[in-house]
Amino acid sequence: MSTPDPAARPDAQVDDIGTQVHEIGNRTYLVADVEPLDVSGVRFVAVGAVLFLLAGLGLLPFHGWLEEHDREWWLWTCAAGFGLGMFGVDYCRRRARHLHGSD
Repeated sequence: MSTPDPAARPDAQVDDIGTQVHEIGNRTYLVADVEPLDVSGVRFVAVGAVLFLLAGLGLLPFHGWLEEHDREWWLWTCAAGFGLGMFGVDYCRRRARHLHGSD
């Protein structure tokens, strides 16, 4: 871990373990020097798409009731969520491949 440059922010002080201390008004904020997570988003988007698929499949037996009560759009929402989720999974996979340089 590198020690943050206190000159980057004039109000920042660095303590002995490399944590920046910002005092704004009567509050004190501690900012740790950590690396960001390397998250591609594939799993998150895939889980969302699968949840939309399961919701749509769960509503399918009630298609008649949904149609009678003008709630058929619930099925279309699930279909759109699943379809867009699949595009999202593909996008995230291509993005991850590009970021890791195996393109």
